[in-house]
Amino acid sequence: MIDAAEPKTLITNFGRSKALQAKSHALIPGGAHTYAKGDDQYPEQAPGFIVRGKGSHVWDVDGNEYIEYGMGLRSVTLGHAYEPVVEAAYRQMQLGVNFTRPGVIELEAAEKLLSLITGGEMVKFAKNGSDVTTAAVKLARAHTGRSLIAICADHPFFSVDDWFIGSTIMSAGIPQAIQEMTVKFSYNDISSVRALFARYPDQIACVMMEAETVHGPKDNFLHEVKQVCHENGALFILDEIITGFRWAVGGAQSVYNIEPDMSTFGKALGNGFAIAALVGKQEFMELGGLQHNRERVFLLSTTYGAETNVLAAAIETMNIYQREDVIGHLHRQGDRLREGINQMIARHHVGDYFGVMGRPCNQIYYTLDQNGERSQPFRTLFMQETIKRGLIMPSLVVSYSHSNEDIDRTVEAIGEALAVYRRALDEGVENYLVGRSVQPVFRQFN
Repeated sequence: MIDAAEPKTLITNFGRSKALQAKSHALIPGGAHTYAKGDDQYPEQAPGFIVRGKGSHVWDVDGNEYIEYGMGLRSVTLGHAYEPVVEAAYRQMQLGVNFTRPGVIELEAAEKLLSLITGGEMVKFAKNGSDVTTAAVKLARAHTGRSLIAICADHPFFSVDDWFIGSTIMSAGIPQAIQEMTVKFSYNDISSVRALFARYPDQIACVMMEAETVHGPKDNFLHEVKQVCHENGALFILDEIITGFRWAVGGAQSVYNIEPDMSTFGKALGNGFAIAALVGKQEFMELGGLQHNRERVFLLSTTYGAETNVLAAAIETMNIYQREDVIGHLHRQGDRLREGINQMIARHHVGDYFGVMGRPCNQIYYTLDQNGERSQPFRTLFMQETIKRGLIMPSLVVSYSHSNEDIDRTVEAIGEALAVYRRALDEGVENYLVGRSVQPVFRQFN
């Protein structure tokens, strides 16, 4: 048995959070406005509400301080309350945030973003990633006259809208006919892509996929998919909601030297401000415009889609990416974090049960039980023990604000948590876990 050296103080006070959680579930379905932030995604001994953040640190309603590795579901790349971005938004707010006609800043933001995306010719801004992926699907259907959408089955999320949610196990409320309009292929398996087009000839409007999640493309996979799409009259769409401005300033498409017909951006574009973007070739995007004689497409038309303070935040965020080595820092700190964790994994002999995956700028961890099977109880235990030690760690996502000191403190705390993990492997996780286990977001029943 390994004796973990406990730190001098452990975070165990969640009194105000517990009191507010009961109220939140009475007022808000699920107790939160994002499923990934829900109570079922965290241990029972966890902060329920965050009141402020600065850089890589956040404070909960009970006054506990944490180093954070979720970073607003990956949307906060620079750091919480990053002053140049906040200041840019504040200056614009003083001029007004919404007008009856377009603001000049809409054009400025469009020019800025398109200057960074090779092959991007037009852009439409929105508030959420779901808005722009669904808009891309609509344009693809209008352009091709086809109904089916092909998505990568290995990528976890594309939209809150029916065309995607209907393809998941959580499809309640979505008509069967809509569910059947989305078909799936496997990542890095070009034969599965070809098989879909053979099975549904002249029916697939587009392929929607991420460039990369935890595993990168092999054997020129992205280019092969694009070629198969174009050979079959379909559009090739990259969802860069996560990879855009985390992999590289020009997105993952610049890393892999590929130009999609359309691509979507969101997380990190505004450092946590609510903004997303659909970028594409003019021949497709203009279907939602005024400069054509074809049937009109009701593309994106939202009251707050071009909120001026948010566009100001996005412009400043993009300027910072260009001025400073943000992307390099994300990769360096991700490498430092991974190397430190791997040392702790070896020290506590849990290499067969715990590990780190993904690109350094966007890493996750996996938890396995004694039989080598994916385990939610062990994930819960790891989160429980890292929370005690001042970490909020649903993933291993770093920001521009994560310092060497942050990473080193984190590695030390993870080492202590993995010592407990080792004991749980030997003696049973039920002897160490407080309360119920976390659960996957996509499940058919509660």
